[in-house]
Amino acid sequence: MERENFHIEPGAPMFNKGYSIIIDTKGPYFVYGKPTLRQEFIVPNAEGEAWEYKTGITYKVDHEPMVLCRCGHSQTKPFCDGSHTQIDWDPTLSADRKPLLDNVEISEGEELQLLDNKTYCVHARFCMAKGTVWHLVEQSNRPEAQELTIRETFHCPSGRLKLRDKKKDEFLEPRLEPSLSLIEDPQKNCSGPIWVKGGIPMEDSECTPYEIRNRVTLCRCGNSHNKPYCDGSHMRTQFSDGQPGLTS
Repeated sequence: MERENFHIEPGAPMFNKGYSIIIDTKGPYFVYGKPTLRQEFIVPNAEGEAWEYKTGITYKVDHEPMVLCRCGHSQTKPFCDGSHTQIDWDPTLSADRKPLLDNVEISEGEELQLLDNKTYCVHARFCMAKGTVWHLVEQSNRPEAQELTIRETFHCPSGRLKLRDKKKDEFLEPRLEPSLSLIEDPQKNCSGPIWVKGGIPMEDSECTPYEIRNRVTLCRCGNSHNKPYCDGSHMRTQFSDGQPGLTS
């Protein structure tokens, strides 16, 4: 992968050639560089609001590439077992390649600006706590509201929500090491997307690149209408990867 082929989202970390993901147009994700792969559970607070992540299993992967299921039917999830060749599913990579910031709605605060691209919503719900991030940003001149605005935005795994510091004219992003997480959502009794962190570059098997982003969520239930990205379909279909810890 050559750097000049990729558009880098503002605020994303510098391109790291040590990692890459190639998305088979008819099959799985091929992951190179041996990034850490772990479970992360969405955990609610006392009020029942999605509030933090709790780490589960960390998978030991010695071989390269790491091949992850995209169709949702593998019997060895999260890894591919070839089931995509035996089932009726739509592997079409239908998402456009436009920069995420090309299609955002903007909410203004005195100090912070919230940019929201709803196309990438995965229903993780961190943005709904404490009066919702859209209301909080309007009060971001108050320290408590600003802290909550940043917290809720940074917990959005897909990067649908982004913050710009208006005084410094720069985007704010959490510092994330290149890694992959399997999001599990016990509160909704379903397994969520693959959370790709830290600016790992992606392209399809025809060498067409996607924008490099700090936070990306990839479909692993096979039902998204915005592949390779998650669109929240795992909640509608109650997708479960069968891994330990989901059912309380």
